[in-house]
Amino acid sequence: MTDADNEFGAFTATGHDHDRCVADAVAAAAALCHRRGVRLTELRRRVLELVWASHNPVGAYDILDRLGRERRRVAPPTVYRALEFLCAERLVHRIDSRNAFVGCAFPGAPHRAYFLICGRCGNAAEIDDRPLRSALDSLATRAGFLVEQETVELSGLCPQCRA
Repeated sequence: MTDADNEFGAFTATGHDHDRCVADAVAAAAALCHRRGVRLTELRRRVLELVWASHNPVGAYDILDRLGRERRRVAPPTVYRALEFLCAERLVHRIDSRNAFVGCAFPGAPHRAYFLICGRCGNAAEIDDRPLRSALDSLATRAGFLVEQETVELSGLCPQCRA
């Protein structure tokens, strides 16, 4: 089972092959982009790899800094455009509370992204939970509220940091 198949991949205690995790995410992204008829350019691919470099949300300026060490100077708008593309294609998600990005664990499936974020190690696990989704929809409907944007981020301690 890959981390993308694991409901709480970022919190997997043992047997985590992160290089495989990144390779699987990039391969899935390339296949999805091909099927969707959009280009995963070299820069977009590298930004995706940098987002997936850990399970910690990463900021645009951190990505910019790493890219700057690897190649000629890259302008901030270039990185932001790559991140906008990756978000639009649902290959990464923006973690609002951190103003940062994390790789999408379920890029091929329509879903709502909810996050468990460890306050100690910074790992973020994406979850898509049908009962939570139903409860939120029900609450909004009962209130007569039209949801236009949804962000659910729970902060706490992951299993490894609790141990």
